[in-house]
Amino acid sequence: MTLVLRVSAERAVLSLFSPQSDSQHSCSYLAFGSRRARQQGLALVIVLWIVTLLTVIATSFLYAMRTDVKVVTNGMSRAKAEAAAEAAIHRALFDLYKPATVTDRWLADGVPHDWRYGEANVSVAMVDESGKIDINVASDQLMRGVLAAQGLSDEEAAALVDSIADWRDQDNLKRLHGAEAAEYVAAGRKYKPANAPFQTIEELKLVLGITPDLYQRLAPLITTYSRQPGINSQIASRDVLRSIPGATDVLVDTYMQQREQARVIKAVIPPFQPALPYLAGGNGFVVGVRATATLDDGTVYVRDAVSLRSPNPKRPVVFLRWQEGEIAASEPVSGTNAPAITPNLPNVRVDASGSVIGVAPVRDANRLLAGGM
Repeated sequence: MTLVLRVSAERAVLSLFSPQSDSQHSCSYLAFGSRRARQQGLALVIVLWIVTLLTVIATSFLYAMRTDVKVVTNGMSRAKAEAAAEAAIHRALFDLYKPATVTDRWLADGVPHDWRYGEANVSVAMVDESGKIDINVASDQLMRGVLAAQGLSDEEAAALVDSIADWRDQDNLKRLHGAEAAEYVAAGRKYKPANAPFQTIEELKLVLGITPDLYQRLAPLITTYSRQPGINSQIASRDVLRSIPGATDVLVDTYMQQREQARVIKAVIPPFQPALPYLAGGNGFVVGVRATATLDDGTVYVRDAVSLRSPNPKRPVVFLRWQEGEIAASEPVSGTNAPAITPNLPNVRVDASGSVIGVAPVRDANRLLAGGM
């Protein structure tokens, strides 16, 4: 037994130093090293993917946070500008309704008043609505004049005057160059004429033939609140005076100088001679106010309002119109062949037949103007 164990031990020792044993051990070591290297490479790839994923998540989070911060910042700037513009509206009306004996009170004459209010530069101007052309009751001659002053030919102006009249009259009889329901259907419009007075000046956008560019030029000159067929030349703007038939640039500029001189010396302002056939008085009861607030960061907010002076001391002012104004005119669509559009007037109501039946929020304004306080 002892001999057998000794022989076995000797064989084992010899096998350790044989060439075949070295080769086997070397292969075993290399195989182990190769597996370990592959495992380390796989771990490195996994780590790189995890780092990349975390980077993408962190970048998305930072972008989302940056966007949220911008939204909040812009919202705060807009709120500040809106508050400043609305404060300017009330400040202007407060000054307008001061006693007439106050010599430096503000007037509804279109003159802008500028000042610094908090973090905003504010500009506000008031205009008596009697200094504008009321598209509900103005004569055809005055309507043709305001359209011709915008560069339209006599034929184009006559056609638009007829279309405007067909929109506001109560019948379905088409004027010579006008447009009733059949013309709107043929033009692809999804609505028909209201056959009722204009509730707001924005409703004019719906009239067939009124392009966006033309409306933008007409908007500062027209109203639905004066309820007078003529204009008050003593407070009318230069563009309104140019709309009067027979008025020329020379006559208008001369009158504007005379009017300003009379204001400076507190004298009676004379009427504009070409406007005598279209003259209307101003009572100061309905005043349009436009306030613009500009923050230092460039944020701009415009508030447009139309106020009615009330005899009720508990409610001295009633707002007939209160909306955000347009900061700047959109890109104009030039020419009379501009594409037909359906204006975005969410408060315009249409009946089952497609006829425009009015603008709900303004019906109270019309009632107030009619004296139904």
